[in-house]
Amino acid sequence: MTTPATSLDSMLHAVADPTRRRILGALKQRGTSSAGNSGLCAGDIEERVSLSQPTISHHMAILTKAGLVDAVKQGQWRWYRRNEKALRRLGKSLRAQL
Repeated sequence: MTTPATSLDSMLHAVADPTRRRILGALKQRGTSSAGNSGLCAGDIEERVSLSQPTISHHMAILTKAGLVDAVKQGQWRWYRRNEKALRRLGKSLRAQL
C-alpha cells in the first residue's frame, strides 16, 4: 500500500538526483523526437543528457516508479513523457508541508 507520505518520499528521492532533473528538463523541452512521437525514447534522452543507455534506463526506472514519468512501449521502443499531474501534485505537497 502506498501512502501519500511514501509517495512524496519516492518523488523527492527521484528529483533529488541532478541527472534525473536534467532528464525531466529534457522531457519538458522535448520538441520533436526523432520519430515524431509526442515523447522521447531512451536514445533521444541519451543524446540530450549525454549518458549511456544503461544509465538512462536506471534513471528512467526510478522516475517511472515514482510516477513522475509515464512510459509507453511501442514495438521495440519505450516512449517517455513527463507526468505533469504528478509533478504539480509534488509541488502542491511541498508547499503544504513546508
